[in-house]
Amino acid sequence: MKAVIFTGPSLSHEEARKIFAQAEYRPPIKRGDALKALKDGAKILGIIDGVFLQDVAISPREIMEVLREGVIVVGGGSIGALRAAELCELGMIGVGEIFRMFKNGELESDDEVAVVVNPETFEALSEPLVNIRATLSALVTKGLIEVEKRDRLIEIAKRLHYSRRSYETLIEKAIREGFITKSEAEKLLNTINENKVNLKKLDAIKVVEKVKEICLMTEKL
Repeated sequence: MKAVIFTGPSLSHEEARKIFAQAEYRPPIKRGDALKALKDGAKILGIIDGVFLQDVAISPREIMEVLREGVIVVGGGSIGALRAAELCELGMIGVGEIFRMFKNGELESDDEVAVVVNPETFEALSEPLVNIRATLSALVTKGLIEVEKRDRLIEIAKRLHYSRRSYETLIEKAIREGFITKSEAEKLLNTINENKVNLKKLDAIKVVEKVKEICLMTEKL
């Protein structure tokens, strides 16, 4: 069973191959790529990363076209989570925490998973809001910051354009707004760096694992 997985900033092709070497890995998906994969013989698609502003994004209608042709489509991590939340009732398989939050309405905007990407390496050059949320919530769970401080920092992060989001920029903005002092900032940034949660990567791994599971299960039939 030919499997094609679209990934980039959330999980590199090299990292993904260590989980499932038999899949074919392609860059973040854009409009037309799912149909091209279908034409190339793919029987299962894993959608993790996709373009938003650099090109035309993959549409729900195109995914429905490949589903109708019998292709299994698994999504999670980034735009894959968004599309899976939209289409899970129609056959697309969603995995991961980000998918769950979009499906339940806890997250609503594409902006939550948007990042700036190096076009040559597909490396993320900014921090997605969904990762910032996860990291700050982890600090609350560990008793390292208060709920009120988390909520205020998330509110500040939401006001930053996605291309400018980083933990350093967030702390600088919090200082400028008088929310924290410079002396507090260094300690908070160190705490963040020691407890970062890369939720997009964790969910991207689940997509690759799910595609692998389906392929292995199908081979046994």
